Amino acid sequence: MGKLTVEEIKKMAGLAIEALEDKKAEDIRVIDISEVSVLADYFLIASGKNRNQLQALADEVEEKLGRAGYPMKQSEGYDSANWILLDFGDIIIHLFDQENRLFYDLERIWRDGKQIDPKSLLSE
Repeated sequence: MGKLTVEEIKKMAGLAIEALEDKKAEDIRVIDISEVSVLADYFLIASGKNRNQLQALADEVEEKLGRAGYPMKQSEGYDSANWILLDFGDIIIHLFDQENRLFYDLERIWRDGKQIDPKSLLSE
């Protein structure tokens, strides 16, 4: 799959948000970093209550996006599950437990990015 269009990237982000909501992720945030970084277009950040939920969130996102034709490039932190990073190229998903979400505070670090309402990326 070549470079995705903006609409395809938004669709992929929307599917990831649906997967996170299906598994009861907390405090889902979307940051458009396309103007401030070459890493990706979007960061999706969400929290889970415990290791099992965080792993279930990661599994659901990987499965849902994979079925839609968006394979994961790599992941980090699945086993320890206090910060799981899922790299889908154009979007990077960060899943945190509460303590690490507060500690790493990606929303502050990436404040130059544009906060997007997650609901705006969901399909009708």
